[in-house]
Amino acid sequence: MQRPILLVPALVAGLVSGCVSAAGEAAPPAGPAARPPVVMVVGDSFTVGSGPVPEWESYAAEAARTLDWQVIMAGGRGSGFTAPGRIGRTFAQSFTRELSWRPAPDMVLLSGGHNDREATKAEVRAAALALVEKVRKLWPSVKVVIVGPIWMTRPPKSAYRVRDALARAAWLAGAPFIDPLSQQWTPAGAGPARASLGGSTSRGSANGGPKLLLPDGTHPTAFGHLQLARWLVGALRLRGLAPEPAGNAASVPVFAPHSTSPWWAPY
Repeated sequence: MQRPILLVPALVAGLVSGCVSAAGEAAPPAGPAARPPVVMVVGDSFTVGSGPVPEWESYAAEAARTLDWQVIMAGGRGSGFTAPGRIGRTFAQSFTRELSWRPAPDMVLLSGGHNDREATKAEVRAAALALVEKVRKLWPSVKVVIVGPIWMTRPPKSAYRVRDALARAAWLAGAPFIDPLSQQWTPAGAGPARASLGGSTSRGSANGGPKLLLPDGTHPTAFGHLQLARWLVGALRLRGLAPEPAGNAASVPVFAPHSTSPWWAPY
């Protein structure tokens, strides 16, 4: 009469073991979550922030937030493709020192030219080509994008010379080129607009709206950086370099009238 009782623990153990096994098969351990795209940006004070605008409020950081990207910035004030600036490093040197030792990103943006006004077109073109080659040699599968010089007031002639040199370099390298000089900026609007720019009007003081520029008349305010970010997101999306908004979310306006312009064709 004792034998059936002695078998109960073994039976219970088997049932428990079976339940654990079944549960294990039904709920395997979750794998690691997919990381957001990593984008490195090499730039000047427009990219890393200046004055009261910190790096994390620059247009590059704001664009990354909009696109759910992880951004890593390098460079500094006064620097460029040829200009070492206050930090004593060109873009290529900043890339080597600040970025090249890191794991490969998904994209590298080379954004600048504002401080290369003293260089010749040939010098700017050669420096940009060399930097693109340096990035690709290190990370062959990484997308490289060149963004030209940023001016939120009327650009000088030298800015267009640098822009043309960078556009030519991008064409020779087969890299996308984004042209900030294709835009004119309203002082308090939601973004770029086709309007005549004057020195005082561009600062936004005429109508009491938010100012685009800091008192130095050159560098963007936090509001100005937001406008640059909106434009950059639209330009990246237009070229298929960034995803469109999910669902029915409103898309950031696209302002890229020069995307099909022939002005930067081979010459």
